[in-house]
Amino acid sequence: MTSPHPREQLTTKAVSVWAGAVLVYVAAILGRTSFGVAGVDAIERFGVDASRIAVFTAVQVGVYALAQIPVGLLIDRYGPRVMLVAGALIMAVGQVTLGLTESYAVAIGARVLIGAGDSTAFLSALRVLPFWFPLKHTPLFTQLTASLGQLGQFLSAIPFLWLLHAQGWTVAFDSLGALGALIGVVAGIAVADSPEAAGLSKEEKAERKAEQQAQRTPIGEVLRTVLRSPLCWEAFCIHGFSMFFMLNFTLLWGVPLVTLGMGLSPAQAGVVLTVYTVSTMLSAPLLGPLSARTGKNRDLAAVIIASIHCAVWVAFFLSPTPRGYAFILALMVLMGFATPTSNYGFDTVREEMPRTMVATGTGLGNMGGFVAAMISSQVVGLLLDHSAPGGDYGWADFRFAWIAVFAIWATLVIGLFVARHFRGGAQGVRIVAQS
Repeated sequence: MTSPHPREQLTTKAVSVWAGAVLVYVAAILGRTSFGVAGVDAIERFGVDASRIAVFTAVQVGVYALAQIPVGLLIDRYGPRVMLVAGALIMAVGQVTLGLTESYAVAIGARVLIGAGDSTAFLSALRVLPFWFPLKHTPLFTQLTASLGQLGQFLSAIPFLWLLHAQGWTVAFDSLGALGALIGVVAGIAVADSPEAAGLSKEEKAERKAEQQAQRTPIGEVLRTVLRSPLCWEAFCIHGFSMFFMLNFTLLWGVPLVTLGMGLSPAQAGVVLTVYTVSTMLSAPLLGPLSARTGKNRDLAAVIIASIHCAVWVAFFLSPTPRGYAFILALMVLMGFATPTSNYGFDTVREEMPRTMVATGTGLGNMGGFVAAMISSQVVGLLLDHSAPGGDYGWADFRFAWIAVFAIWATLVIGLFVARHFRGGAQGVRIVAQS
């Protein structure tokens, strides 16, 4: 793709293109979190324990994370529109397969497909922004993208959970597949890679594509630049420590923690997830401008917010008896406002990385939370089974298992400051060379 031209004003067409991309991201979040609200049902359907159920999340999140750099390369070369449509259709196939099978192995394969399709949505939506929007608006629309995507969490917590209990596993998951396929078609119509591409004829598009192929940066050079960039590793760590509390909670362990650990009802669990969703959507107008104002120090702003978030989680688990309904609701409000800072690293990548590498660099950053969640969700499952071999998981078992979450969070915070140190050194080298 060609580099974006500076945009002076926000247009209706830009918003409609972005909305088409966000719609796919909503479907991706819905597909990603649907298994979290179905965790207890999945234990019964497949006849497995907590550590084997955790494999579903670890596999999906692992595939998502490992796909980020390859998907980023594909987006940088072929544009977000193609990847959005392909991802939506792949997710649809995975959801239908998951709905029809009772085989644990086949269901794992279905989650591989869902993770692969999911991996295209967020990067593609962010890739639209520098080509369609003035740069001054992109931090806000980055946050809006992430926040509106959480409508998928709401859809899984309320209507999907209702459909699951009213109509059963097969109808619920096959409905997700049908919806995903429809959204893929809508994205193919609504999304265009750039304003220039939107106005070209087929012949002009072919000519532009040939020009782009001749000007492309070699894949090896892109990978070397991204993997050696402290900036991209900063984004990796910011995404990790800001997001993976939410990922652990919404993708798998939230509903079991609330129902089995705290003794709340499934309806109350749905309210808990809904409160988180509303909070994270409301946070975008606040956190987007904060990212713009803090500039290169937005990483420190992310650390401060994430530290407050982590401290409240520690307080939540310090009690030897289950916390009450009000406490978990308040924690969800805080988690909703803290999680979107995971996107702060992407703002810096978009501002400082070469345009031909933005999606690839963002892909590396976007791996942080999902790699951490892949590891922690599996370790939490193992610790739960160690603490309660019979499967009767209670509050004390979840307190013990969450040790893994706190240990990984601390590792990511340390990683940020290491990357920040090297970024400062790299900037000093560039300044000396230029002078």
